Amino acid sequence: MHAVRKSPPSPLFQRGVNWKSPFRKGRFRGIYSRAQHDFDETLRRCFSALTLGFLLLGSSGCLIDRIGGAFSGEPEELEKSASLGAKSLIDLAYEGIDPARLVDYHTHIVGLGTDNSGAFVSPRTKDWLSLERWKFLVYTSASGIKNLAQADQEYVARLVRLARGIPRHGKYRILAFDKHYKPDGTVDLGKTNFYIPNEYIFRLTEQYPDIFLPVISVHPYRSDALAELEKWARLGVKIVKWLPNAMGIDPSSSLADSFYRKMKEHAMILLSHTGEEQAVEAQEDQRLGNPLLLRPALDHGVRVIMAHTASLGTCQDLDDSGEKKLPCFDLAIRLMDEAKYDRLLFTEISALLQFNRMPGPFATLLKRQDLHPRIVNGSDYPLPAINALIHTRSMARAGFITDEERAQLNEIYDYNPLLFDFALKRTMRHPETKQKLAASVFMANPGLEN
Repeated sequence: MHAVRKSPPSPLFQRGVNWKSPFRKGRFRGIYSRAQHDFDETLRRCFSALTLGFLLLGSSGCLIDRIGGAFSGEPEELEKSASLGAKSLIDLAYEGIDPARLVDYHTHIVGLGTDNSGAFVSPRTKDWLSLERWKFLVYTSASGIKNLAQADQEYVARLVRLARGIPRHGKYRILAFDKHYKPDGTVDLGKTNFYIPNEYIFRLTEQYPDIFLPVISVHPYRSDALAELEKWARLGVKIVKWLPNAMGIDPSSSLADSFYRKMKEHAMILLSHTGEEQAVEAQEDQRLGNPLLLRPALDHGVRVIMAHTASLGTCQDLDDSGEKKLPCFDLAIRLMDEAKYDRLLFTEISALLQFNRMPGPFATLLKRQDLHPRIVNGSDYPLPAINALIHTRSMARAGFITDEERAQLNEIYDYNPLLFDFALKRTMRHPETKQKLAASVFMANPGLEN
């Protein structure tokens, strides 16, 4: 019998914080309420404090790891070393789940081009005075990357170990990520945060067919956009990924009309980021994350998945002359409630448990069981591995999980943050109604797989 650790290892940010407690007297005491400050502001403050910590402590690696990958166990150790309580919680998470149909619709691949992948990240990540550098270090820590000269290989190896470390793992749809293009069809490398080629994604799915499924990314402004769509459609790829805020895509532009027609022709699905984007640089084009901009795609008959359910930020209400702003999430729900999009529009819950998005959107979706048949799961990995983003103590205090469940979930995080993300979402219940997400949310959706 394994003893339960009194202080499970996922420390600092993930543990003892309250959603409404502020920063005070120059030190971290918690986080701002969602209505007061967005994620970018919080990160800027965190990284400012982190910089000061470097000067005072002279130990950047330790502090980065406390914010990023604050795990000390290995995925292969979970079955042997985890407590009986943690194992029992995992078993409960699989109730009603058919592992053969288990699917994660939103898993990132990160690369620097070290594996002849063709991938790259913005040169801003090399500037020690840039916020992008600090974000990059946190992401590499969370991803288990130790040697940047082998970054691509190490990232994939870690993700494969996490997936195979889950005995009842399903499939993970891994995402390509296209460059930023101008309306004239020319690439803008200066605004390209990172690039993950379609070919690299397809290669990984061929190498690991038991784990990965491909999601390509094609910018609709590209001169060869239609040919690129045709190419991958003939190879059986069904889903196209956009992050409009970072890629400079206006989903409502007439420039995308022929693209939508081609997608409809091949029954392809658009997985598009909605709401504000704070993980990568996108301040100039935040308006492009407005979920209402997806109406033209839907009106062309294209099936659309709203990544993150627009759970962050405010957007112009384009249905009301655009003069007032509402939570982007409210506009996403408005779209979901329109009967004409019932078989076309789906939404996805990756990132909804991050502190800057909790509790409102996730609590709403827990209660809206009528929407559950059109909700799909995504981890947004590697973000669940970033210790600073998920605050289980606040969740316990708010009644979404119990204190005992919190300790067990933190223990799971220490071994396998990918499993942690799944188990947490399956454990979360509405504090008042006690409703949970339907098991169907975590399995292949019939409306998307046919």
